[in-house]
Amino acid sequence: MGMRTVLILTAAFGEGHNAAARGLKEAFDAEGVRAEVLDPFGPAFGKWYEWTRRNYVRMVNQAPWVWSLLYGWVDLVSFPTLGLKFLRPLERQLQWALDQWKPSVVVSVFPIYGYFLAGAARRAGVPKPRLFTVVTDSISVNSLWYRCESDALLLPNEDTADVLLGAGVCREQIVVTGFPVSPRFASESGRVAPPGPGQKPKVLLMVNGQRLRALALVERILREGEVELTVTVGRDAELGRWLERVGQGCGRPLRVLGWVGDVPALMREHHLLIGKAGGATVQEALAAHLPMLVTQILPGQEEGNARLLVQNGCGVHCPTNESVIQCLRSLLAGTCEGWTRMHDHTKRLGRPDASTQTVRWILSRPTLPEREANEAFGVRPV
Repeated sequence: MGMRTVLILTAAFGEGHNAAARGLKEAFDAEGVRAEVLDPFGPAFGKWYEWTRRNYVRMVNQAPWVWSLLYGWVDLVSFPTLGLKFLRPLERQLQWALDQWKPSVVVSVFPIYGYFLAGAARRAGVPKPRLFTVVTDSISVNSLWYRCESDALLLPNEDTADVLLGAGVCREQIVVTGFPVSPRFASESGRVAPPGPGQKPKVLLMVNGQRLRALALVERILREGEVELTVTVGRDAELGRWLERVGQGCGRPLRVLGWVGDVPALMREHHLLIGKAGGATVQEALAAHLPMLVTQILPGQEEGNARLLVQNGCGVHCPTNESVIQCLRSLLAGTCEGWTRMHDHTKRLGRPDASTQTVRWILSRPTLPEREANEAFGVRPV
């Protein structure tokens, strides 16, 4: 497929969108295709965008019920009526990007860009590129994702495809390619041996908010003494210092990490993940074949991610620290039969090569001249 630059559009409202964008760029690079990742919100809204992002994080951590109401409201209302005029600076940034790179393909990992692309292309005086929308949520998919124009919706799993078909989306528009995790998840290098004699279970806890709960949970796990525990705290250095003191107080080994650059390698070193049901986290856990204990679910947006794990036998929802401890005991008891069953389920559901397969599928689509010729002769473009 002859192709100019591919434009990948993302937004920093939740890490899942950026993780998908990075995975796709890695895969395009590996295929020798230039891909540019752009977050148009930054140049379009500047300091207001930074303020909105900070308050989004504060809201989902401190008042998730508010986000749930907003998420449900957006799912029901007409976005073009309410949002297009307010977000017009976004269209101007897209217009600039289309004029700058003249991409033949745009890949969107955030749900609203399809509402603006045609107008931006028209104002830029360039042909409208093909648009492929990569849906980063599972099962509980906001209608924003599929009410706008898109050549195809690329979905993370069959469970989500069933939901969209039930919502009236045409089957021809749906392609299940998997969540585009980093291609490095496809490597087996450094994968830990199954837990058992000579191999103590290794548990990874990824903290995302809820500091006090995290401190109490770490102490409970360490006092159990049956696992090797690693905790990631992101850029929360203060929490890291508190956790180190908890480990010292328990007299147990504890590894505390800040921001992790190589998540695939870190996950391959562990047997089990404890954390929030974020879109990227859940899909990366599946790609790494890590069963997951979900401690936190953002109402609305993340409910489907948790449901995906539970209904496929790949994880358990643990709303309290006590339930986490009980699940650890159950999964890792005896010869770890519970863990083995769950691990096998993750191997069936996970798609560690999804970004590569997604990119190759996109590259197999007709270029603009081919598409126009196909349409002239009545051939379906997708």
